[in-house]
Amino acid sequence: MDSWMIAVIIGIVEGLTEFLPVSSTGHMILVGHVLGFEGEAASVFEVFIQLGAILAVIFFYRERFRRFFTADGWKVEKGFSAWHVAAGIVPVMAVGYLLHKPIKMYLFSPLTVIIGLVAGGIFMLVAEKVYRPNPVSRLDNMTVRDCLYVGAFQMLALWPGFSRSGSMIAGGLCCNLTRKASAEFSFVVAVPLMAVACIYDLLKNLKNLSADQLDMIGIGFVVAFVVAYGSIVWFLGFLNRSTLASFAYYRFAVAVVSAWYFFFR
Repeated sequence: MDSWMIAVIIGIVEGLTEFLPVSSTGHMILVGHVLGFEGEAASVFEVFIQLGAILAVIFFYRERFRRFFTADGWKVEKGFSAWHVAAGIVPVMAVGYLLHKPIKMYLFSPLTVIIGLVAGGIFMLVAEKVYRPNPVSRLDNMTVRDCLYVGAFQMLALWPGFSRSGSMIAGGLCCNLTRKASAEFSFVVAVPLMAVACIYDLLKNLKNLSADQLDMIGIGFVVAFVVAYGSIVWFLGFLNRSTLASFAYYRFAVAVVSAWYFFFR
């Protein structure tokens, strides 16, 4: 398959799955195996196109991010602040830094992704069962403690296939947030978290980048940005009228198909 076609396919997968509760990392691992696009070059490419998805969030929430660079953006009493974001990312950043090497070494395989897809789907269904009315409905109603608790659920997503957004949205339901507020929180805190992770990976793998990969990276970056932006718009509308159950069942279906493809066909 031509490299530009691989770039388009993986860019679409990244854009569609990065902010939906289905695990972008899991999908990238599975699709990469199917396409035969693996190794160091694939790792660098996947990091670059994640930056395209990050840019989509920044563009969508540009007014909120702009506020973070003002004095009010650092005042907790003024609503959702940079301190809320910090509370949501510090726990998982600390654990992720400590476990980064063994996670990359031992957990990036189809089998671990399949396990993560099933476990994450079960967690989302359980969260829907324990969800109670009268929740926190807006980001600006969240306390720093809320952000710390919900952000801690991201540690589940260090297991590929579990899903960072899925663990946070389900965790938000367990902490009395609405689905939409949980999703928006997961989008906003994804920016610094993913940016740090991407920069860390790039510094480690940039030496493996060759000039002939730049076109492929550019295509994937643009595709991921456009698709991710559309995915955010659609998902927020979806959460106004539905639950996480359909995503849980989708995850189970992907797990079954993947198990058949990799282990039983």
